[in-house]
Amino acid sequence: MSYQEKNITVELTSYVLILGFYLVSWLQMYQVEGLIPARVFSLWIIVIVAIILVNIVASILTHIVLTIFQAIKTRTQPDERFIADERDKMIGLKGMRNSYVVFSLGVFLSMLTFVLGQPPLVMFSLIVFSAILAELIGDISQLYFYRRGL
Repeated sequence: MSYQEKNITVELTSYVLILGFYLVSWLQMYQVEGLIPARVFSLWIIVIVAIILVNIVASILTHIVLTIFQAIKTRTQPDERFIADERDKMIGLKGMRNSYVVFSLGVFLSMLTFVLGQPPLVMFSLIVFSAILAELIGDISQLYFYRRGL
């Protein structure tokens, strides 16, 4: 597994966990007490900070642990290259394209809910949801392109 695939897998896992947390927390909040702006804003802050911190920490820890395991397994210093060639850039661009398409559709659907009479907090919550989902779809498509050998 290449360095890029490892990073994508770590990001994918963290986005799945954070999206699950966001959905469970939001649905509990919506069913129990309704959408209270202060609670929704605090949930958004928690999710955004978690995305940043979890991705950074998980990426660093995963790279360190995998490097240690490989060094123990092969009894040599791993000579891993962190160079991105045209293939890596093309895969990144295709994943970004898919991510933008999903996010654009999510923003459109969230604005449609506002037009149909839902509160603004629902619209903004759907925008946050579509942003996380877009990153998830972008990572899945990048992993697919790496596995496919594009």
